[in-house]
Amino acid sequence: MDTLYEILTTFRKNKLRTALTGFAVAWGIFMLIVLLGAGNGLINASLSWFDGRATNVAGLHPGRTSIPHQGFRVNRQIRFEMGDLEFLKNQFPDNISIIVPSLRLWNRTVSAGTNSAIVNVNAELPEMAVIQGFTISQGNGRFINQIDIDQRRKVAVIHPQTAAILFPNQDPLGQHVRIGSILFLVVGVYDPPLGDGDRNQRFIVPFTTAREVFNVGPFVHSISMVLENLTTQEDNENFRRDVIAALAQRKQFHPDDRNAVWMWNMYQNYLQTNAIMRVLTIAVWIIGLFMLISGVVGVSNIMLISVKERTKEFGIRKAIGASPMSILKVVVLESIIITTVFGYIGMLLGIGLTEGIHTLMQAQEGADGASQMFTNPTVDLSIAIAATLTMIIAGTLAGFFPARNAVMIKPVTALSAK
Repeated sequence: MDTLYEILTTFRKNKLRTALTGFAVAWGIFMLIVLLGAGNGLINASLSWFDGRATNVAGLHPGRTSIPHQGFRVNRQIRFEMGDLEFLKNQFPDNISIIVPSLRLWNRTVSAGTNSAIVNVNAELPEMAVIQGFTISQGNGRFINQIDIDQRRKVAVIHPQTAAILFPNQDPLGQHVRIGSILFLVVGVYDPPLGDGDRNQRFIVPFTTAREVFNVGPFVHSISMVLENLTTQEDNENFRRDVIAALAQRKQFHPDDRNAVWMWNMYQNYLQTNAIMRVLTIAVWIIGLFMLISGVVGVSNIMLISVKERTKEFGIRKAIGASPMSILKVVVLESIIITTVFGYIGMLLGIGLTEGIHTLMQAQEGADGASQMFTNPTVDLSIAIAATLTMIIAGTLAGFFPARNAVMIKPVTALSAK
């Protein structure tokens, strides 16, 4: 208790020095946690787009030619047919495990009683649930299944916002909705994939049903594929080039014409995102460690000055019989108390800020249903504690070494110090 009272007395007599030392500790911990939290928020937001989706998927979309080829004019529309799916499957048996078509009917009016909504009708096969990340929460029905496809059932899986508009305060499952003169039975309400929000209200129906009742002809609007044996950026780029070349020969457009057919590759995007996030993680840690080091340097400088100012005091203590170890113990305990208390404060402030931002982001996401620039911008508690302990150890060493040198000086020399 005497030692603690002596330390507290020293703090009261040197308020500015104590405050500056504590601020250096708290600021270093606070900034490290905030920087790591911001980095984690960016990383989580970027990677969360892939949650629930298969990453080894790709899609093909037809366009219009922009390069003359074999006598064909520019701006010729390219169309996909069902035969193209079998062609690609046969051409790339080692790389395409699943291939499915999709149809899109844009801005169709659906109604139930006196209520109506504008939706995009998507004609899909069951495999699209995994490819596009469609999920059905418990109690919200089901997705399109193979029996729906085989029997051409007039069933639909709808967006929750569409359900709220068409069936306010009602359970939409088992209800009928109308598109023109055609009735569809609602069998499910899907959870919107991250990033969709309420802006893309898809009305999902069986692919075979749509081709029959909407008279869309033999064409399909897009092709989706599940890929395998493509593990690098180079593999995926070579595959893209080979697919476009094969379709160019089949559809008679120039293989370098990027407007004729374009391809998106989820796995290639996933690899690129991971590479960028690794660089970002390293950069954030480097910046954070430099912030921590700056705090350690600040503490070291202040402790060095503090010990130098107290050299005469140490000499008096030794002259009246104090042992070097007792003097050293007081200085080290001062360092430990300052770094522990202010390090804990910095840790609490940093965690509080990141958790507060996380709460606000969750509230905003729940309000508009859209993805955010930051997702869960928090730091693991073990990292925060480890950083605080690092600062405590560094502060202790910062006080120990100059104090050890000071107490080794002879009392006569210490008393004559200025």
